[in-house]
Amino acid sequence: MLTIQVDSREKARAIKRILGHFHDNKVNYYISKLWVGDYMSLDNPRLVIDRKQNLAEVVSNVTQGHDRFRRELIRAKEAEIKLIILVEHSSLIKSIDDVESWSNPRLTTSPAAMTGKTLAKVMRTLEERYGCEFHFCTKTKTGEKILQLLGGSDDTGTP
Repeated sequence: MLTIQVDSREKARAIKRILGHFHDNKVNYYISKLWVGDYMSLDNPRLVIDRKQNLAEVVSNVTQGHDRFRRELIRAKEAEIKLIILVEHSSLIKSIDDVESWSNPRLTTSPAAMTGKTLAKVMRTLEERYGCEFHFCTKTKTGEKILQLLGGSDDTGTP
């Protein structure tokens, strides 16, 4: 039976639906601090998922929080951990190619805000440099997608 470690720094309100999905699918989980990321199967500690609540959080991570985010990517790479960055967004974003056409809401108030095209380029660079992968889903499918990625579901999952 699959057991998932959930990072203790995940906010309870934000992951209520995810934990509910685990419970409904009889997936064991416990909450404890992870060295990198937010979700890890005890069956494969070399595969970890880092959940991002939307593309705006990714922008924040690669701009203001760049040093912290980069250190996490380096830690994962040096420990030979495959880090999957799971971005919860709309059903319109299914791949980095879709990110290119994303219209950052901050562009309405700040012309210097990052465009979707620039963000997609940054994401591709991070994948190449650190070996991470970006995956996408809607908030309603996050629990399902986590199980799919960690190998706890035969379902192909839909974003």
